[in-house]
Amino acid sequence: MPHSHHSHSGQFCRHAKDSLAAVVSRASERGFTVFGLSEHAPRYREVDLFPEEADLSPAELEAAYTAFLDEAGVQRAAHPELNLLVGIECDAITALDSARLATLLADERIEYVVGSVHHVRGVSIDFDRGTWLRAVRAARRGVDETTMVRRSGELVLVPPDGDDVLAAEYCPSEEEMRPFLEAYLDAQLGVLQAHQPEVVGHFDLCLLFAPEASLKSVWDRVERNVRYAVGYGALFEANAAALRKGWMTSYPSPDVLQLILALGGRVCLSDDSHGVAAVGLNYLPMREYLVAQDVKTVWHLVRACDARDGDHKVGNRGRVVARPCVGWEDDAFWETFKATM
Repeated sequence: MPHSHHSHSGQFCRHAKDSLAAVVSRASERGFTVFGLSEHAPRYREVDLFPEEADLSPAELEAAYTAFLDEAGVQRAAHPELNLLVGIECDAITALDSARLATLLADERIEYVVGSVHHVRGVSIDFDRGTWLRAVRAARRGVDETTMVRRSGELVLVPPDGDDVLAAEYCPSEEEMRPFLEAYLDAQLGVLQAHQPEVVGHFDLCLLFAPEASLKSVWDRVERNVRYAVGYGALFEANAAALRKGWMTSYPSPDVLQLILALGGRVCLSDDSHGVAAVGLNYLPMREYLVAQDVKTVWHLVRACDARDGDHKVGNRGRVVARPCVGWEDDAFWETFKATM
């Protein structure tokens, strides 16, 4: 103990901070034994970039991810005390993302995939609330939009168009949310089926800006996706980032977490850190949440070359296996972890 399967660094992600070396060093200082490096997959259209990336091209994002794989190898050699895993966090904006991910995964340095969905109908759902509301509106209208647009030669965030639906105080109704939630969960299923990600990333990120909203209207899709991922042995991350973004719990929310457990799903830990300050951030309240939800076992990934009896298959790539950790909540780590805060 402990483990994290999801992290980013400012060296390879413009909305993160600090070098990869600094992030890995902090993980070692905090007593992590398993730490996953999962920089974002490149995006392949300029309209899918973010404001902080407006000076970059999609080709430069591809080059950055390749450079990350090189640096991850350097960090693994420099930190034998850590079980560093090298991965990629994917997305599902258009069919192009899935096709290019399949090509990237031919590189066996990529040991696992964090399967995430950050866009609905082409629009980012976790950049800010206004952009999230645009995605909700686009889904309700049944149209595809983009996060960015080129205007007067500059790549800029698509601005609100004055529609009341984008007002800061506006909260979509359950009926207005339903097409958005359906589109999100259908995209998530597409990622699961196409790539069998070893880790299912922040399952209910779709509710980031509406944590009080219910998935009841789309529960059939929620259960469908959970069953599919359980079927190939995926790990569902308990992601502490929700707590720093204003949630009272980590992802996934209680109803989803209980469904995962009831269907035999495996839970793993992730900090989704975006720099040194977020390594292990909110792990103690996440532990309390998972204990209260009666999570008896957490799992972590292990490189296939280090597999042993009792490990379990996960997905179809065969580069990692899953290992159970029973009694995780009483591990001595939790006391020593407090001393590193």
